[in-house]
Amino acid sequence: MSKQKYYVVWKGRKTGIFTTWAECEKQVKGYVDAQYKAFASEAEADAALLGGYENYIGKPATQGKWKLVSAPPLLPSMCVDAACDGSPGKVEFRGVNTENGEELFRAGPYADGTNNVGEFLAIVHALTWQYKHNMQVPIYSDSENAIAWVNTGACKTKLKHTTKNAITFALIRSAENWLAENKLPEGKILKWDTQLWGENPADFGRK
Repeated sequence: MSKQKYYVVWKGRKTGIFTTWAECEKQVKGYVDAQYKAFASEAEADAALLGGYENYIGKPATQGKWKLVSAPPLLPSMCVDAACDGSPGKVEFRGVNTENGEELFRAGPYADGTNNVGEFLAIVHALTWQYKHNMQVPIYSDSENAIAWVNTGACKTKLKHTTKNAITFALIRSAENWLAENKLPEGKILKWDTQLWGENPADFGRK
């Protein structure tokens, strides 16, 4: 069962705190320059609503929580994440240094993708980025589907291939080819424990 989230809308058709993504989406989807963000608790959402969007834009709501736990993620390492505006929708992804949140790469947005596709591409992009920079550190993702796809070497998306998302599918094929030609070290791709560590440091700070 997914954990309850609280969605703050600072700018949309209606503003305030919503307890489901469906209700939040009604206020922000298609609304120009909408301002919104998800939080793990009602108290955090209340504080955020009063604090203003500018204090939270682009920052995970629970950024840095992992530094306070007794069993933190491995360091040095990278974290990757994706964001998708709809399903399908514009998808983008990025990778950061886990320890300090420094953005190492960002790609997109690409038309008519899905979040899982973005997560898959993010992991493979991180692998190729490390290869180019002669680096070998763990890569964290919070997507079990994407991790499974990378481990099997195939993006098993049900997304339909159209002329509009041709670039997205070209990236998928390129990623699959790279995986076919390169063996993954054991323990290279790890699951980010959101419940224990808070939001992935690469989170886009959206839904």
